[in-house]
Amino acid sequence: MKLKKGDNVIVMAGKDRGRSGKILKVLPTEGRLVIDGVNLLKRRTKPKKAGEKGQVVQVAYPITAAKVMFKCSRCNRGVRLGYRLGGKSKVRVCRRCGSEI
Repeated sequence: MKLKKGDNVIVMAGKDRGRSGKILKVLPTEGRLVIDGVNLLKRRTKPKKAGEKGQVVQVAYPITAAKVMFKCSRCNRGVRLGYRLGGKSKVRVCRRCGSEI
């Protein structure tokens, strides 16, 4: 998986198509990502202490990595990622404009 925690991505398919956000968590064995503000589900929480009220909380759930694309800051749209050998290390690059990420 070429996407990492902290990358900005755009959702390309599903109910949140067109929305973008930052990756909060990567689940590589499942091929899924948790993205800030995308795929929000409502969960009820029980009161923990006496006198406290239960509430409804919106939680970001994982989305399939195949439904998102990396958002290039230079192109400002969804792009595929590639690698280039830069000195002794591999560097991620935008396949559209060729800029380093």
